[in-house]
Amino acid sequence: MKKASDLAARVEMMAKRAKNNAKKQAESERQKLIQLPTWPGAVRGVPNGVLRSALFGIVRRGRRSYLERQELASVDGVKIIFSGPRLDQADLDVWEQCLHISRMNGLGNKIYFTAHSFLKGINRATGKSQHEWLKGAFARLSTSAVEITDGKKTYFGAMIHGGARDDATGQYFIEINPKIMALYGHDSWTGIEFEQRLALKSQPLAQWLHGFYSTHAKPYAYKVATLKELCGSEVQELFNFRTQLKKSAGQVAKITGWKIWIDDKDLLHVEK
Repeated sequence: MKKASDLAARVEMMAKRAKNNAKKQAESERQKLIQLPTWPGAVRGVPNGVLRSALFGIVRRGRRSYLERQELASVDGVKIIFSGPRLDQADLDVWEQCLHISRMNGLGNKIYFTAHSFLKGINRATGKSQHEWLKGAFARLSTSAVEITDGKKTYFGAMIHGGARDDATGQYFIEINPKIMALYGHDSWTGIEFEQRLALKSQPLAQWLHGFYSTHAKPYAYKVATLKELCGSEVQELFNFRTQLKKSAGQVAKITGWKIWIDDKDLLHVEK
């Protein structure tokens, strides 16, 4: 009886040790997680360098140009070298949503979702054509290679690490490269008001302006010609771009309450 009780005690002790070791291992794994900053559901956390450049630019409909290690227009202090098909504001919607659903689970982990839920999350229709468009957006983001330098920090790699899709169920998983954290310093990212961005859907220049000026607490005036370069507009004539800019600025002012105008020196001003 004593031997039996001793054996039972040893088994129980071993079980406790195994349980404690499992807890310690789980805690260690949680501590290893590299997580994005926490932001609420109503915003999208985006690195400032991305929004202060032509990385997600104003791209004409139709076949996109393919760039090979080309430096894109950006503000002072930011440098972006890009290879891949040009990315537009709709691609930015997708990238922002990828970051958003990854923020609580740790970068580098598999993040699961359905195409339907993802499209609903960025306020797009969920028909067949939109499912095909989403496949294209993920392909562009996973094959685009970037070098983004903001200050003294540089991230280089794909916009999303990769993923997989089950065509029978519409189930996806994606992974975000943990090294993207290089762009999420204390004051190097901005929480974009998502409902405001959605209100500017299908207005790419207005969306770009909204993102660009959201990164500035106290914006200073930019020349119209400078904004044309920074947003990556493919409009040839400056006067045509100026017309588009005035319209888009009015749309942004309407949904944000900002005061926006172009003065007689061709400078665009924003007062929040």
